[in-house]
Amino acid sequence: MPLRPDAMSEAVAAPQGSPSVRLGLKENWPQFALLVLINAFVGGMIGIERTVVPLIGAEEFKIGSTTLVVSFIVSFGVVKACANLVSGQLADAWGRKRVLILGWLVGLPVPFMIMWAPSWKWVIAANALLGINQGFAWSMTVIMKIDLVGPRSRGLAVGLNEFAGYLAVGVTAYLTGYLASEYGLRPAPIYLGVVYAILGFALSVLLVRDTREHVRLETAGHGPQPAPISFREIFVLTSFRDRNLFAASQAGLVNNLNDGMSWGIFPLFFASFGLPVDRIGILKATYPATWGILQVATGPLSDRWGRKGLIVAGMWVQAAGLLLTGATSHFEWWLIGSLLLGLGTAMVYPSLIAAVSDASHPSWRARSLSVYRFWRDLGYAIGALSAGIIADRFGLSAAIISIALLTFISGAVVAVSMRERAADSIDLAQKESWPAE
Repeated sequence: MPLRPDAMSEAVAAPQGSPSVRLGLKENWPQFALLVLINAFVGGMIGIERTVVPLIGAEEFKIGSTTLVVSFIVSFGVVKACANLVSGQLADAWGRKRVLILGWLVGLPVPFMIMWAPSWKWVIAANALLGINQGFAWSMTVIMKIDLVGPRSRGLAVGLNEFAGYLAVGVTAYLTGYLASEYGLRPAPIYLGVVYAILGFALSVLLVRDTREHVRLETAGHGPQPAPISFREIFVLTSFRDRNLFAASQAGLVNNLNDGMSWGIFPLFFASFGLPVDRIGILKATYPATWGILQVATGPLSDRWGRKGLIVAGMWVQAAGLLLTGATSHFEWWLIGSLLLGLGTAMVYPSLIAAVSDASHPSWRARSLSVYRFWRDLGYAIGALSAGIIADRFGLSAAIISIALLTFISGAVVAVSMRERAADSIDLAQKESWPAE
């Protein structure tokens, strides 16, 4: 008899000879807390770049083209998207822990390459490695937390994961801005990345345990899977055929499209008005820190209120923050815009991941999440490249306002396309009905 979702936190089902396995945050809090800490180090690796790397391109390497300056984000976004796409496959084949460790191995050289880069090509190459690091390491911390808690607390799990990651992005962006104002753009601000990489790798090797047994337990609660489903089918379902997965994928892409734009364009935009680097660091920290902190609330709220409303409202709040930033020229307005952008993203980010998890069977959830994260993080490259081209032709403000309008449209697509689901996975027996949705 299949297990009810509300009984899963009490269930024990492990292979003979294995320790008992339970689902739930309370039952797995030591591993969950460890993964929260590790994801803070993953987020810190991005934080070292948020303030200083665009300025390194413009000021140290004297790059005049905005499109060329943001090229490091393009390399990061494309590689991270592809790493996300294969991360779910590798997680199912190799185990979550091995993929997490591989992500940290690839990330270890990144801060050293940025500190000692003799040309901009080295920075672009470092960001390609950073994309693999983020695609593997961040994906695994998300997937493992979802594995641990079961279907009843996905929003909470994702919220805590993203809270740790993006709070670390914000704190690190602030610290690197301060260090850059005191000691220069390189190498002092990048030393933080060395610490993050070493600690993240060591903790992943020594203390993390794999969560595949938790997946087997949850899968048992869904009854037998009627037919195997290929990765191609999962890719098509997540990208286009299932209306909820499509709505989430396009919203994720646009969300990170505007984040990629803000990563590359905002420091240059603020500097064009003469704002000093330490004040730029405050603005660059406010957005991800607000995003990170508020996800502690918005993740659980998506479990109670549903995903759709938070996603739609969040995309529109982001659009308002971007519009306010691009249309004004004073620090105080930019600060409000950064707060709005952080609030909107906090509403969207955990809700999107939870919505994808809701619409995915446990046996292929990791692969569906990897497809969603592929589209989402491809937005980094699209946003940076398109914003750079618009900025070179029409100015930095025009680039920001254009992305604001696109973000508003994406929210409208979710409003029309997405249907609210209960926070539980769909039955694969319904697979044939999905195209009709």
